[in-house]
Amino acid sequence: MKALWTLAGILLLTGCATPIPRALRAPHITSVTVAAARAHIAPLGARVRWGGVISKVINGPHATWIQVISRSLRHDGRPRRARFSGGRFLARVPGFLDPDIYAVGRKITVVGVFSGYEKNPIGSYLYDFPVVRTLAVHLWRPRPHYYSRFYYANPWPWGWGIGVGPGFGWGWYGDDDGPGFGP
Repeated sequence: MKALWTLAGILLLTGCATPIPRALRAPHITSVTVAAARAHIAPLGARVRWGGVISKVINGPHATWIQVISRSLRHDGRPRRARFSGGRFLARVPGFLDPDIYAVGRKITVVGVFSGYEKNPIGSYLYDFPVVRTLAVHLWRPRPHYYSRFYYANPWPWGWGIGVGPGFGWGWYGDDDGPGFGP
């Protein structure tokens, strides 16, 4: 009986786990960060998984260049909402990507090979972008953000929920880091 309860608990916990999207599961990913690449201490040819928020999309004749403001990644590969960034990077994607779908402000994660640097202007500043030659790209669906005075969207300011305790209070539910942390 104890083994049955243990198995039920394991199955319950595994059902709550968020898997890494198949496109982002790549063997031999290094722990090279965008900040390390910007400091010129990252080895060329390293396989990386970087992500962040799209700031610009440029379509060329043979490839699309995506300028990304980097963010640290969660356990499932989704970029976090954070106040700080390790810098920006360029992702070179072969072929055409629609800039209306890969729009500014959308979260993206890429897996690829760190292939060097390219200088491009941001305003009047000449920025040294680390470049990733992409092997896989995952565009994340936007998540709704809720801020409610009720944790579980309870319309009544009193009472008890079904097995969850009191239904009164202030709360945030939705994305991973709560309100006020930027895109």
